[in-house]
Formats: sequence, C-alpha cells, structure tokens
Amino acid sequence: MYIIIVGGGRLGHNLAKSLISQSYEVLVIEKDPGLVERINAELGSVALVGDGCEGKMLESAGARRADIFISLTGEDEDNLVACQIAKHHFNIPRTIARLLDERNEPLFKKLGIDVTINSTNIILEYIKHELPSPPVMHLLKGLEKDFEVVDITVPSSAQTVGSRVAELALPEGVILALIIRRDRTPLVPGTETLIEAEDQVIAVTRPDDEPSLRAALTGK
Repeated sequence: MYIIIVGGGRLGHNLAKSLISQSYEVLVIEKDPGLVERINAELGSVALVGDGCEGKMLESAGARRADIFISLTGEDEDNLVACQIAKHHFNIPRTIARLLDERNEPLFKKLGIDVTINSTNIILEYIKHELPSPPVMHLLKGLEKDFEVVDITVPSSAQTVGSRVAELALPEGVILALIIRRDRTPLVPGTETLIEAEDQVIAVTRPDDEPSLRAALTGK
C-alpha cells in the first residue's frame, strides 16, 4: 500500500515513522527543506521538497498509484485543495484531511473529502484516555447522509483478540479506517491485520449497523 502525506511537521513526521514501521510505502511532501532533511536523515529518502497542492508535484510523487492521501498542513485551505486534487485528478481512493477550524467541516464533506481529522477532538481524546469511557464513541455524524464515524475500543477479554480483520463478521459497507494500538501507534488495517487487546478502532458505519459492528469487534 502506497500512502502520500502532505506536511512534514511533527504530526506528519510521526505518522510517516509509524507507517514505515508497519512496512507501508510512504512519501512525505513538505515545503520546508529543513524538515525534509530532518525526515530523510531519520527515515531514509522518504520525503521531497514541494507543494502538495500542485498537480505537477503530485504527478512526480506517483500519485496515480497511491492508495491513501493524507494532508496534514497547518492550513485548512491547503489541506482541502490538496485532497481535492488527489481525489478528482489522480483518483486516489481515500483522502484524509487535517481540519483546524471545525466550521469548515461541512465544506470538506460537501467537496468529497473522505475523512477529516479535527485536531481539537484528537487532543480531547488524549485528555480523556485515562478516564472511564463508553465502548463506542461517536466522532463524526453526517459523513454522507446516513453514515457516522465511531471509535470502538476492543476489551482485553474480547473473543476477537488475535483474530484477523478478514475473520470478523463486519456489517456490509463498514470501513475500518484506522487502528490505534495500546501503545498509541496508529496503523491502517488490512485484511491480515490482527486485532489486539485495547485496540482503538476508528470505523465508518451506518447508525443502524453500529450494534452489529460493536459485536463483530468485541465479540459481545
């Protein structure tokens, strides 16, 4: 799987590092030569100096064969433009955009961005990590007309621990977008990914399918 990340700041750098450790092919596009040099010094030649909002740059980065495109710059406008070019010009199947101003979220959805990451919500989730929480946490609603993004934590006692994603009885149409391990390492799940205790699973589902999704992930 080939993943392009636009933005080589701390978030982009750490995500690239985690994905590479999971054996994914990753390329980071960053305007700041200093950040590119730092990433390449640590991770190898995985970063290029360039503007992720420019089609010519994405073409040279091999965007036509990318599976996932993630834009994590500090500007909502840049993230929106980059993901739009990736989605509509290069036909990249999945686009993920960092969102700093939640008022822009309806526009991102209207223009076809698959997933938005709200930095404020992420920080709040870290703060609440040690507090008791429900097994299902709703992150986004209205993804399309009838979809929502949920966060489900797999209990240590779950019957599904050790199962492959392909073995789970997931409802039709459900997308497992991200798994965050107990050590806070993120990974994009594939069919052979094993479910581990305390996995935090980010999934896209229809509201009516949420109980079945919870049962498929937790065995309850």
